[in-house]
Amino acid sequence: MVNPDRSRRKFILAGGALGTAAFAGCLGDDDSDGNGQAGAGLGGNGGNGGSDTGNGGSTDSMLTDQFDPDNPDWMNNNYYGSAVIEQDYVRGRLADLEAMGDRGQTEAAHGIEPQELPDDEDEWIDPDTLVYAELPREDSEAAYAEQLEPMIEKLEAETGKEVQFQTIDSYAAVVEAMRSERIHIANFATGNTPFGVNLAGMVPLAMGVDGGEFGYRLFAITRADHEISSVEEFKDDDGYRIAHTEASSNSGHQAPSALFDEFFDITYEENYNPEFSGGHEQSGRGVAFGDFDGGPICSTCLDNTVEAVDDIEWDDYKILWASDPFPPGPIGYRYNLHPDIVEGARETWLNTNWEGTSYGDEAGYPEYVEVDYVNHWHEIMIIQRFNDVQYDQENL
Repeated sequence: MVNPDRSRRKFILAGGALGTAAFAGCLGDDDSDGNGQAGAGLGGNGGNGGSDTGNGGSTDSMLTDQFDPDNPDWMNNNYYGSAVIEQDYVRGRLADLEAMGDRGQTEAAHGIEPQELPDDEDEWIDPDTLVYAELPREDSEAAYAEQLEPMIEKLEAETGKEVQFQTIDSYAAVVEAMRSERIHIANFATGNTPFGVNLAGMVPLAMGVDGGEFGYRLFAITRADHEISSVEEFKDDDGYRIAHTEASSNSGHQAPSALFDEFFDITYEENYNPEFSGGHEQSGRGVAFGDFDGGPICSTCLDNTVEAVDDIEWDDYKILWASDPFPPGPIGYRYNLHPDIVEGARETWLNTNWEGTSYGDEAGYPEYVEVDYVNHWHEIMIIQRFNDVQYDQENL
């Protein structure tokens, strides 16, 4: 239970502005090892044991300041926040992406797998003009098209096709346009990628990375000096106050509800009834100041909170668990697009360095890497399955 003597200030649930922005992570925006959880480290090779220094009186024998990002082994270790941040573990790394790709999944966790190129060449599409689509940005369409010009020119050179850029006003419209073959290649969001695969015949090709990093993780946190030593202790039976952000939040509620159920046997509204804090920063503050005992929070949101709040430090937190990083939205193409065009698209995104170009600057990614939907979107599908997301037009 919360020790009122450790609560450094009054915390008001969902109460007005807190002076800095609430940093909401979202699966639709960006965003295990041998047990099929790349990067989650739930199998591991045994604990490091508790740290001999700086434990602030913690009774948690699993708490350590020695963090190995390649083998976190969350089953046997908890970590000071500073140990995790020092290893740049807030965002995903290429090593995580490789491990996620090696999960060994062969079937989609929810819905269907991407469709294969048809054997019958009569079913292939080979348009004179390729249409590439994205959602509109703040710039005018003309200005935005100018920013994308290096990519458009490269795609034209690699495919031998004229390429037309088109903005589409919603993710639902992107899915429908690809389904009807009015667009051929598009930039999707993380959360609507399964809709593209299931409804539009989209095949994810590549996702962007910046400096070898991508996406964000879900952390399960408590205070460094708290007796909680595992996510399993978030259950109602243990009597702790656990914070989620808002019912509508992907990273603050829907994702942890699904992943805690999948990995820790904690089921929302059965043996687990967290409170809603009102936002990621509110959760981060509430845990740091002792108003909550623990909870899930998006990793980049916690990083932003520590940066924004003067009297919060990373060592105020104990990290009990971290999810695999959630990938950013991919570049995807229609499954029956002529293979020569697909090969041109592969050259454009997978074998081109966009550093210093207007396209790289606009997208925020100088490099793109190949993705495997069944493995890299595995946890996204688990989350949507748990939340009973049906891949149909009504849910787009």
